[in-house]
Amino acid sequence: MSEEKENIQFELTKELVGQVKQLIKANDDKELHKLLDEFHYADIAEILDEVNLDEATYVIKLLDSETTSDILTELDEDIRERVLKNLSAKEIAEEVEELDTDDAADIILELPEERQEAVISHIEDQEHKAEITELLAYDEDTAGGLMAKELVKVYETWTVAGCMRRIRGQAEEVTRVHSIYVVNKEEKLIGRLSLKDLIVAKNDQKISDLVKVNVDYVNVNDDVEDVAKVMAKYDLEAIPVLDDNEVLLGRITIDDIVDVLKEEAEKDYQLAAGITGDVDSDDSILELTRARLPWLFLGLVGGIGAFLIMEGFQDTFNKYAVLFFFTPLIAAMAGNVGVQSSAIIVQGLANDDVKGSVNNRLIKEMLLAALNGVILAVFLFLFVWVTKGEINTAFAISVSLVAVIIVAGLIGTFVPLFLDKRGIDPAIATGPFITTSNDILGILLYFWIAKMILGI
Repeated sequence: MSEEKENIQFELTKELVGQVKQLIKANDDKELHKLLDEFHYADIAEILDEVNLDEATYVIKLLDSETTSDILTELDEDIRERVLKNLSAKEIAEEVEELDTDDAADIILELPEERQEAVISHIEDQEHKAEITELLAYDEDTAGGLMAKELVKVYETWTVAGCMRRIRGQAEEVTRVHSIYVVNKEEKLIGRLSLKDLIVAKNDQKISDLVKVNVDYVNVNDDVEDVAKVMAKYDLEAIPVLDDNEVLLGRITIDDIVDVLKEEAEKDYQLAAGITGDVDSDDSILELTRARLPWLFLGLVGGIGAFLIMEGFQDTFNKYAVLFFFTPLIAAMAGNVGVQSSAIIVQGLANDDVKGSVNNRLIKEMLLAALNGVILAVFLFLFVWVTKGEINTAFAISVSLVAVIIVAGLIGTFVPLFLDKRGIDPAIATGPFITTSNDILGILLYFWIAKMILGI
């Protein structure tokens, strides 16, 4: 009976990290090489994230550039930056020569400008150097800054036999062949080839007879978020990138889009948490303070605003002290409803699912908030009536709750839509901004409505 090879997923352990550290300390290159050869480059990067800078640099210099170039792309950004500082311009050039142009450009872009020029000058492959230099000229948030130059391209005038010979040569430089693109003599994209059609076609057939002209593409200046939406909508593994003259420049693959979506999700999560900058836990205290303090200050201002509002209703407190004890509940409900509403809209905007009239959205949210508010208000009314025995007070608090929930829902819907129309990231509306504004407005509505109903 044949034995099946067990698929064991990599697990980073203290023992493994300790073993790597010990081999480095002993300068046992042979055993270290033998140990690391068993792992995927992404696993090695995970190991290097756990060792110190000198040890990580030691491993990078020990292994061949074909392996370490991939390791560098997987390293934590801060660790990669420190490792690159320990490498000479020539050593970095050797690494980027093994990478696809998009990854190579990303690595070089992280270096100071003077180091960028030094590294590029040491790249021996002139074609690779020219392509990397071209990519560095594009804004990193555009399709041009994300694309790779490696692709399989054929001309419409070629025969199938000639096409197959040339494809073999081009495919050696392409990690994964997602599509075969067809261009005319001006390098303009005509369409793409199906590999199946190419294989079954006769050798003397022209490519122009086999090309599929309906092909999705993006412009080199398109925003990366728009590229991600197109690829997600049409379920594409790769998409060609064209210039304004429809000349084929490169392609973007799904792995690059996954990185974009991950970065956007992290940024939106930080905005929702009230962090304005792109930071992580390893950043300095000063950087973390700069990212967090603006929203904390907003919260402080909001708290002062709530205090001033409550102070203005001091007479109401003196007569109906029970209102004071329900203030946190009203503020919390306003903030929660606002965040729920804004989160749904922000998610819809991110997925391009928000369609139709803004007025229709607001009406729908008002009806939804009213329904939720009435259900919650009935429960609150019974609770206050039973525990305090004051039906007028119970009615005032309950009506206030309904009004606060409706207004909070409308604000939570309108604000992200408004920000999106103004070109501002709507994710900001799911954080302290919407919570604080709804807290203040909710408290103001609460006391005003209660005062009107109770006739104070």
